[in-house]
Amino acid sequence: MKLMAGNSNLPLARAIAGYLEIPLTDASVRRFADEEVFVEIHENVRGEDVFVLQSTCYPANDNLMELLICIDALRRASAKRITAVVPYFGYARQDRKPGPRTPISAKLVANLITKAGADRVLSVDLHAGQIQGFFDIPTDNLYGAPVMAADIQARFGGKELMVVSPDVGGVVRARALAKRLDNAPLAIVDKRRERAGESEVMNIIGDVSGRFCILIDDIVDSGGTLCNAAAALKEKGATDVAAYITHGVLSGGAVANINQSSLKELVISDSIQATEAAAESDSIRYLSIAPLLGEAIRRIADESSVSSLFD
Repeated sequence: MKLMAGNSNLPLARAIAGYLEIPLTDASVRRFADEEVFVEIHENVRGEDVFVLQSTCYPANDNLMELLICIDALRRASAKRITAVVPYFGYARQDRKPGPRTPISAKLVANLITKAGADRVLSVDLHAGQIQGFFDIPTDNLYGAPVMAADIQARFGGKELMVVSPDVGGVVRARALAKRLDNAPLAIVDKRRERAGESEVMNIIGDVSGRFCILIDDIVDSGGTLCNAAAALKEKGATDVAAYITHGVLSGGAVANINQSSLKELVISDSIQATEAAAESDSIRYLSIAPLLGEAIRRIADESSVSSLFD
């Protein structure tokens, strides 16, 4: 087994390599003067089971091209099996046609990864479960809920917890976390989105009075939804609000929005490398998913069960 990393999240790659107690594959992933991506592998990978770690986060197109070219380089170097480990799968929010004459970009990216030569894909908390069906190769979708549940129990176990979904679409994810928290009660934020990038909280479904609320979602981008939801929960009597998110995109002024919000803290995984502003924020804390990914990679290499990780 070999573990190769692109440039999108080297700290996570090193942490996974440390968990597996194997060195990262010696390779160069660099740019020519015109920003073309160039990959060169400096060790033999013939007949090897290779895992390529690369989140397709900002800059999404550059990181996606790095992933595709790494896969192509490995295929041409006669690697036995290539697994694309994509902790954050970019373009996942474009998983359907929201209107006429629009693309389904998540399917296009799935086709690109498959055609480049990947034999399987490993990701974490895909935006929509059906994205697994966009791939014609085996696809494992890991869940961040066990890592989050353990952290919530350790930090807030003695409080009257209530799990809150920030929208109707996230109810299944919220229910799964609530089940892990000794069947904590569930609430839903009913919001109306007037235009892309903006959200307006309308109502809270469920009695949150006197409860410590845990907002759960897969992606935080601008932070507007979370901030509005936290404010609405506090208005309805919640004692405090913390948010647990798998992928911290945190674009634009998201960190400033979080710092000024009603959130006690925002906890996100390291599927995307922390920006300088996020790393310095007192309101944002990172949880490592390196052990989760590392164990999944070990089980795939050993041909053992991955799903039993979540039993």
